[in-house]
Amino acid sequence: MASKKNKPHEAEQKPETVETTEKEQQTEKQPETVTMTQEELETVKKHIDELQKKLDDTIALLQRNQADFDNYRKRNATVRLDSYDEGKRDCIKALLPVLDDFDRVAESDEKAEGWADGVKLVHKKLADILTKEGLTEIPSDGVFDPELHNAVMTEAVEGMESGNIVQTFQKGYKVKEKIIRHSMVKVSE
Repeated sequence: MASKKNKPHEAEQKPETVETTEKEQQTEKQPETVTMTQEELETVKKHIDELQKKLDDTIALLQRNQADFDNYRKRNATVRLDSYDEGKRDCIKALLPVLDDFDRVAESDEKAEGWADGVKLVHKKLADILTKEGLTEIPSDGVFDPELHNAVMTEAVEGMESGNIVQTFQKGYKVKEKIIRHSMVKVSE
């Protein structure tokens, strides 16, 4: 009985398989048949493997080069901006002694009033230019902050808490939140 059940089932499948094969033969061209020796077949396989390895190596190299270039482009954009800002900071730092000299002249005895007014105007103009470039003065009044101030002296002052700034000897400056010179101060004990 089992063989009778299998025979109709097999008979149903055979025509489908035959039909599919005939359709495939009609739609597809049959490849040429080539006869090779085992040695020739091994040589062809070896050559195909070598070509595939070269292709894989070339693809991997191209992918590494693309990744390296993307990293270079991103890094270069950041370095360019950082270099530009660093150039500004260096320029401003070089001009600070001039600003200090103007501060000293402005505080001196004003015997020649017209000259002093001119110096003050130049000082204001220079300070405005530096401010436009991002220079800001570090406040040096109140509590001493070692991140912003450089304590060069201490003094006991009555009525003042320990750690407060008593006197500023030299102003401190920063450009875009980077300190280029700390304030030089005297601190209470």
